[in-house]
Amino acid sequence: MAAVLFDMDGTLVDSEKIWDVTLDELAARLGGALSAPTRQAMVGSNLVSSLRLLHDDLGITGGDLDGDGRWLLDRTKHYFDRGLPWRPGARELLDAVHAAGLPTALVTSTHRDLVEVALRSIGAHYFDVAVCGDEVEHNKPHPEAYLTAAALLGVDPSECVAIEDSPTGIAAAEAAGCAVLAVPSEVPVPAGPLRTVRESLVGVDLAYLGGLAAG
Repeated sequence: MAAVLFDMDGTLVDSEKIWDVTLDELAARLGGALSAPTRQAMVGSNLVSSLRLLHDDLGITGGDLDGDGRWLLDRTKHYFDRGLPWRPGARELLDAVHAAGLPTALVTSTHRDLVEVALRSIGAHYFDVAVCGDEVEHNKPHPEAYLTAAALLGVDPSECVAIEDSPTGIAAAEAAGCAVLAVPSEVPVPAGPLRTVRESLVGVDLAYLGGLAAG
């Protein structure tokens, strides 16, 4: 195992519930209500894709994607700044990986300015590099973010374990050639040949991740 690549929202911290709140607030601000299927489709997606889904869901044509995006990021940052709750087992795993000196990356569709706020809760010291949603040309499910993270760490993606919670993120990591540990949060994840699905990160240790990397 050359490195461990972590998704953020729904994987390390229970921030998808904050996105639930701010997306609902934005929908109400725009005069509508976000449907449950559309919200599910947003999990693991990037800001622009999520806003387009929201506008389509509300029947808005020619909406102000940039303005709505700024409002959503500012509102979400307000909640993130209060602190983020850990997903079960996430902090313990980060501690173990960090103590072992394994290279690590944070690979997220969330924008950099919001990630910097989140890292105040998570701990920036856990990660050698971070690849954010506004720093790649193609977001998840495209593999670019994971390929970029592996390149920055100087490792082969096929020797990395990626930890994800959403089908979108899992598709990106698998397309990059990583072994994937899937820990579903808001959306069910089906079994697949390149992934291992667990209910939580509780009990996951370095030996377990090494076994996934070995295939």
